[in-house]
Amino acid sequence: MVDFDAIRAQFPILDQQVHGHPLVYLDSAATSQKPQCVIDAESEFYRTINAGVHRGAHELAALSTEAFEGARAKVARLVGANAEEGNEEIVVTGGATAGLNLLATAFGNASLGRGGEAARRFALKPGDEIVVSKAEHHSVLLPFQELAYRTGATLKWFDLTEDGRIRSDTADEVITERTKVVAVAHVANVTGAITDIAPIIRRAHEVGAVFVLDACQSVPHLKIDFHALDVDFAAWSAHKMYGPTGVGFLYGKRELLEALPPANFGGSMVELAWMDQPAQYMAPPARFEAGTQPVAQVVAAGVAADWLMKIGMENVEAHERTIAAELLKLGDLDGFRILGPRENVDRIGTVAFDVAGVHPHDVGQYIDAQGIAIRVGHHCAQPVHRHFGLYASNRASTGVYNTVGDARALVEAAKGVRKFFGVA
Repeated sequence: MVDFDAIRAQFPILDQQVHGHPLVYLDSAATSQKPQCVIDAESEFYRTINAGVHRGAHELAALSTEAFEGARAKVARLVGANAEEGNEEIVVTGGATAGLNLLATAFGNASLGRGGEAARRFALKPGDEIVVSKAEHHSVLLPFQELAYRTGATLKWFDLTEDGRIRSDTADEVITERTKVVAVAHVANVTGAITDIAPIIRRAHEVGAVFVLDACQSVPHLKIDFHALDVDFAAWSAHKMYGPTGVGFLYGKRELLEALPPANFGGSMVELAWMDQPAQYMAPPARFEAGTQPVAQVVAAGVAADWLMKIGMENVEAHERTIAAELLKLGDLDGFRILGPRENVDRIGTVAFDVAGVHPHDVGQYIDAQGIAIRVGHHCAQPVHRHFGLYASNRASTGVYNTVGDARALVEAAKGVRKFFGVA
């Protein structure tokens, strides 16, 4: 039996008051808080073995490289990827946004003929199609929208059900023989809905398309195995999985990473460089890690991955589902509307809502005055808000440190919103 009260006690930031109330943090979909072990790991790295990795022959360089690659292996195990040296499938990035932009840029480079024959599978031209969905975070939508502009490809998208789920049942119609790239969210960051990605992946591979998964909202909350899912690429951020900011990861099948041309250029990613001919680039993942890596942050992210695996992702999922059931009671309040599935099935504990007659920013300020942190705005996902006829909303989202009491505190505070603003 997992003691989630003891887990909560590992987060020092939660032991404070805000506006005279005990802090209730319900904004983990934006960024998660960090357990003490993660905070200590980053600090300890700087205190003891700070050095550039894969660069020096001195002792600190060797120790920092060992810690860096050990962290990569831990992250790989968390998501069911290969971790063995020479067969790594995890690329270190600056975050999920950086990873998705890396892919879009690399596909664009392949479209210009870079990477040779092996990279032609990623090349796009006029008449080809890129498929996303209306539920996507802008970090998915915009890089691939721009890729379509640059290559002349056509951007298409999955529509949504009434409650905001991606219409994966239309995969055979949306994904055609002209489709080259499909990129969708595993879990939508507004609705909290878990996408039925199996039929989308099946259809993408049936027509020879590359499948890209936004795993930002699934890796911290669900048990993930990218091999079992058969995704080609996946991106996510460390700061949403209890790790540091400024670092993320890109998963790729090894054979695809080996065929993909680089997107960023500089030190540590080149094998041989000349003045009068193209450079010879290193094998992945180094090929995609130009410049100085965020070593301390990666080491701390590895600690976060290990910490999550010790809790057990199936336990995390069950714990947060219990809290989600309480948050969904917001939909029972007069004038409140849940944006997303009302039933606690195939969803995580991310619950966006609209309050009739009250602007989301006003709702957020009222809730904040009760010491409760939630998100306000369009959550970097404007098309899905338009789907619901809105420009913005409020969003509560759970983490491993939340309790049923946290959810009930939000529901209780929410009861006073419409009366306070005179619209009850």
